[in-house]
Amino acid sequence: MAIGRHLDFGQVSALFLAGTIAYLALLERVVPYERGWHPDRREWGWYGLYLVLTLATSSVAQFLVMTLVGVLAVRVPMIPLWAEIPTALLVGSLASYVVHRLAHTRPLLWRLHGVHHVPEKVNVANNGVNHAFDVLFEQGIVQLSLALAGFSQEAVFAVGLFVVAQGYFVHVNADIRIGPLNYLFASPEQHRLHHSTDLSEAGHYGSDLSIWDLMFGSFTWRSGRTPVAVGLTDPASFPRTDAVLATFSHPWRRRPAVSSPEAGGPAA
Repeated sequence: MAIGRHLDFGQVSALFLAGTIAYLALLERVVPYERGWHPDRREWGWYGLYLVLTLATSSVAQFLVMTLVGVLAVRVPMIPLWAEIPTALLVGSLASYVVHRLAHTRPLLWRLHGVHHVPEKVNVANNGVNHAFDVLFEQGIVQLSLALAGFSQEAVFAVGLFVVAQGYFVHVNADIRIGPLNYLFASPEQHRLHHSTDLSEAGHYGSDLSIWDLMFGSFTWRSGRTPVAVGLTDPASFPRTDAVLATFSHPWRRRPAVSSPEAGGPAA
């Protein structure tokens, strides 16, 4: 509808994000997965601050890349929009999978991305707990891949809405099970395992589609499998979420001589 009526993509994205968060936050209260994972008032405050920082950084990345998309996008798409959107989703999803997996296996990238794994609960509110440079790097690479592939602004916009919704959906603290669809789409069931302190099950680097996890051997979900605990295997290796300044300076601090690997990531 936004594409057909030529509405402002930025305004539509903001309204869509607000509606998605509100709906999923309500769902967490109606059918909670783990009541102890609900954020308290203090956590809502810190999570809100991180969300603002994440959105600001994401907007910068999106503005820069969408500008590039406007330059590189073909004026007359080679395929119709209905076929271009799923193709763009596959390309963007693969790029996201690769970047996310690298963030768990490359020390410097992990020191950025590990910030997201500090909370010992998974919910919609703490989906926004990220290091600004992690957001800038990941979203920049993913959207740049779409731009370089020559997808239209309309296709990039449509894929972006789906990816945003999926990003919050997989973090929802609600007892939702999608059954066989787990072999196509990422889900809360899978993403809780991704945050697990048990590294043997902490795969699932795809946040929108699960096909790349299946293809590259990082798919660990099975019906009924749940993490015993989520967070970091060594909580002391990262600042607490409420230590915002320490968190953002963490990647550039001198590293200790010996450090333990974290949830799915290398030594910090």
